[in-house]
Parts: sequence; structure tokens; C-alpha cells
Amino acid sequence: MADLAHTPTGRVNHADAGDRSYVALAKQIYDLIAAGDVGPRARLPSERTLAERFGVSRTQVREAIIALEVQGVVEVRVGSGIYVAATPEAQPVTFELPRGPGPIETLRARSVIESGVAALAANERKDADLDRLFAALRAMRENMDDKPANEAADREFHLAIAGATGNEMLRLVVTAMWDNSRADPLWKKIEEHFHTSALRSASHEDHQRIFSAIMARDAGAARTAMEAHLARVIDEFTQAWR
Repeated sequence: MADLAHTPTGRVNHADAGDRSYVALAKQIYDLIAAGDVGPRARLPSERTLAERFGVSRTQVREAIIALEVQGVVEVRVGSGIYVAATPEAQPVTFELPRGPGPIETLRARSVIESGVAALAANERKDADLDRLFAALRAMRENMDDKPANEAADREFHLAIAGATGNEMLRLVVTAMWDNSRADPLWKKIEEHFHTSALRSASHEDHQRIFSAIMARDAGAARTAMEAHLARVIDEFTQAWR
């Protein structure tokens, strides 16, 4: 079996403007698997090796791997690595994936935007905004073992922060980032691995810190708490590649 990290192939072709970069990368990795360069049940090279091999970011590698897992081509084994499926050729493979950014890319964008949103909310919030945030926090706590209900309350919390800024465009941007990622099949696949009761509990503690900072009108603490929250989520959702 050839070493995938050293097989002769070029970098990802970005010429097709209709293709997202991680989709193009997923196609290249799939072509190598289909050609037999790495066989069934074999472990793929590390994220770092693949990123260097194809000249892409590690985020693109993660999202390409998730795209291949959605297609049944590879298996993600948390804490172990990425493996080629036992019979990848048995799966009809299509790369007709939703257009737009991938889930990890979206999370990174949310970290940049929502940290600023939280800081602005701390300065602009009204008592009614605090009431909405507290109600969402309570719903998250009461539905810790009910994933759909907990997620709905989580969404309401983040949108309430955006609403507390008094800036309708920011509220629309946060809503779009939240809803677009949840409609992505790659996001659903990530959540199968990592969205656990423990993660929901940790997120609730993060949200408590964000709420406290906004209530205290401490813009710096609100920014820091939101950054820390989304950084932890990104870290949890990428742990399989360590």
C-alpha cells in the first residue's frame, strides 16, 4: 500500500469557482482511496500531514474528512483517528454538498463576530434583554438531557444577545450563521460524535459567564467569555484529529 502522504499528486484545484475548497479536497482524498493508494480499514495520515501534503489549512482537512464520512467513505474514531471504511467502493459517492462555508469555518467566524456582539450587548442591553437571556438560560438548564430543546434554548440565548445590541443587522447576521450551520449535513455528522450531555453542561456554564458579564455591563468580560465559549466548542468538535 502506498503512503498517502507521499503519493504523486498536485494540490487542490481551485479553478472551479462553484466548488468550496474543502469539497475539492474531499474529492482528491477520495480519488486516492478509490485508486487503492490507501486500502479498506487503513488509517489515514494525520491532519497535519494531509494539510501539508495538499497545501491547505487544517480546518479544510477536517471538513473534507467530515464530508467523506457523510458519504460513508471513511470512519472517524474519536481519540483514534480517521480510517477508510471497510468497503468504501460499495457506497455511491456524490459531492453535491450545500454551498457556503463549512461548520468549523462558521464556528470560527462566529467567534470573531459574536465576541464583538457580546461586548456591544453589555453596553446597550436593557432589562427586558436580561429577562430574555435569563429565560433562555433556564430553558437550557431544564432541558440538559433533551438535545433538541436544549439546542433551541441555546439558539435563543445567542440571538437574544444579538438583539440586545439594538442593531438589527447584527441580529440577522448571527441568526444566519446559526441557522445555516445547523442545516448543513456536515454539522449533523460532527454532532453525532461530539454533542454530548457533558458538552451541553459545559456550554451552560459558559453561557452563565457571558450572561453575568452582560448583566454587569462589562464589555471586556463579555467579549472574553464569548471567545472562550466558542473556542472550547471548536476544540471539542475537532478532538478526533489530535
